[in-house]
Amino acid sequence: MSSVQKILIVRVSSLGDVVHNMPAIADIRRLHPDAQIDWLVEESFTDLVELVGGVRRAIPFSLRRWRKRLFSFDNWREIQRFRRTLAAEKYDLVIDCQGLIKTAWVASWARGKLVGLGNRTDGAGYEWPVRFFYDKRVPIEPRTHVVERTRQLVAAALGDPRPEPTDAIEFGIDTRRAALALSEAGLNLPVPYVVFVHATSRADKQWPETAWIELGQTLIRRGVSIVLPWGSETERETSDKLAKEFGAAAVVPPKLSLPAVVGLIDGAAATVGVDTGLVHIAAALKRPTVELYNFSTAWRTGGYWSPRVVNLGSASQHPTLQQVKAILAGFGLL
Repeated sequence: MSSVQKILIVRVSSLGDVVHNMPAIADIRRLHPDAQIDWLVEESFTDLVELVGGVRRAIPFSLRRWRKRLFSFDNWREIQRFRRTLAAEKYDLVIDCQGLIKTAWVASWARGKLVGLGNRTDGAGYEWPVRFFYDKRVPIEPRTHVVERTRQLVAAALGDPRPEPTDAIEFGIDTRRAALALSEAGLNLPVPYVVFVHATSRADKQWPETAWIELGQTLIRRGVSIVLPWGSETERETSDKLAKEFGAAAVVPPKLSLPAVVGLIDGAAATVGVDTGLVHIAAALKRPTVELYNFSTAWRTGGYWSPRVVNLGSASQHPTLQQVKAILAGFGLL
């Protein structure tokens, strides 16, 4: 087994991909309990990564903000300070789990042997020039779930046995700290409640508004309240619109920090939502979750590690209201 002591994980975005990267940390801790693990991540996700057991330090990467200020002198001074700070630590391994030019480039700023993906897997982002940054490239079978892709990459980098999908998968999220963050938000949540995650970055991933309304009204008749979190003004407007259909049984919370959102989801009787980051958090928590897919991609991103996580739908057969109701009935909510 490897004697690696200091490891830098590079996975900067997006929210769902950051969540799917978490089991690799538990894998490292299981076989290398003394390893010191840092994680380089987009600054908007640092407070989420800080909830992951075994992460010594979440290092904020500010590329999105830097891109908006390319001609600012202060911006370039900040980038130089970041480079110096990153290079100040000597790592035994730097593992780029994302496989993009931007992540391989910033990973190369750190001191340590740089390991990354050797190829693109089906449906995942990968940019072939990254191979010129890496000291070692790890090939992955094309049809591999995103969680397994990272687990296999990290295991190969460390010289560990290849993990199997049947192995225990732990995300290591500290739900006590998340509950405290939710408490500090001052929300008065009626119990039981179901979280509806209606928002996604792509319109073709959405579920019909009429289905949300009928599902919510059915739950309300059974004494269940509906909570509608949001992350942008457009999403808030949709949450408000749906809430009007549900009346006093609906809660549209203020914009919450990611730890508070984790607490919100962990306290829910169930989460129903489209293929987006908050639903992947629910699946990671192994809470009752219904993931709605309009594409045949559940094999790549859907939760498979708990019987309480159910993936519905494909490109040819979109998830139906009756299917969702049947699953919620199995959860004891209908």
